[in-house]
Amino acid sequence: MSPVRRGVQLPIYNRIGVLRAERRMSRAELADLVGINVQSVGALERGDNYPSLDLAFRICGVFGLPVEAVFSRTEFGAMSAELYAKRNGA
Repeated sequence: MSPVRRGVQLPIYNRIGVLRAERRMSRAELADLVGINVQSVGALERGDNYPSLDLAFRICGVFGLPVEAVFSRTEFGAMSAELYAKRNGA
C-alpha cells in the first residue's frame, strides 16, 4: 500500500487563548480539563501544533461552543466586530 499523499497543509486558526481569557482560565486548567499538558495548550494557541479531531471536540466541549466557533481555516476577525455587526442587523 502506498503512502497517502497530502496537498499543501492549510492553516488552522483558533480562538483558544481568547476564550480562556474570557473565562479567566489558565492554560493549566484547560490542559487538565482536556487531558493534555500545559505546553501543548500553548503550542495550540500559537498555531505551532494543530489538534486532532478528538482534541478539538474536547476543547470545544469545555467552552460549550461548536467547532466552527473555536477553529477555522481562515483568520478570525475581532469578536467585538462580529457581535456589533449582529446587534445592528448586518
